[in-house]
Amino acid sequence: MSKITTIEASARAKAGKGAARATRREGLVPGVVYGGKQESTLIALDPRLVVKAIQTSGWRSRVYDIQIEGGKTERALVRDVQLHPVKDSPVHIDFLRLAAGSRVHVEVAVHFVGEDKSPGIKRGGMLNVVRHTVDVEVAAENIPEFFTVDLSKLDINDNVRWDDVQGTEGATPVSHEANFVVASIAAPIVEAAPAEGAAAS
Repeated sequence: MSKITTIEASARAKAGKGAARATRREGLVPGVVYGGKQESTLIALDPRLVVKAIQTSGWRSRVYDIQIEGGKTERALVRDVQLHPVKDSPVHIDFLRLAAGSRVHVEVAVHFVGEDKSPGIKRGGMLNVVRHTVDVEVAAENIPEFFTVDLSKLDINDNVRWDDVQGTEGATPVSHEANFVVASIAAPIVEAAPAEGAAAS
């Protein structure tokens, strides 16, 4: 289960571009919590909290408890963050409400361990990461913080497939490819020796 991060927000009364602009003039980021067969909740957040959230590793699968003034709490995932085209600062954030018993589509980061013990890497092989994240469907109450790949026994030309990944219980990959490759150990690149007489030209 992903760690649950608490984030504070204030309520917004009105929707629409004008109301969103007014929220930004107050120095806040307008946002919305939607889904779960409930009405959307309009919120506003401190931009520093939004920046911190999207700069955290694995933020697409991080579960948030959004504490809204007045005592309401929404459990949700960050679904989208719109950034200013010039300043690169957040201008809007969308959260997907997590309803108990539902399944959600989420992007989960892959962590690699045991690289220092891999026989292939010790012999000069290179780790070739095919997927840094994997799109999966998973129960809303059981979203993994990350998946783990153990490289400690991999030799040159060995690969790790989905079935080898740890922490995937209950997660169904969205990919249409069965048991796809997540990473491999590529052979070291050997530079060709210069042709005889080439240096004499």
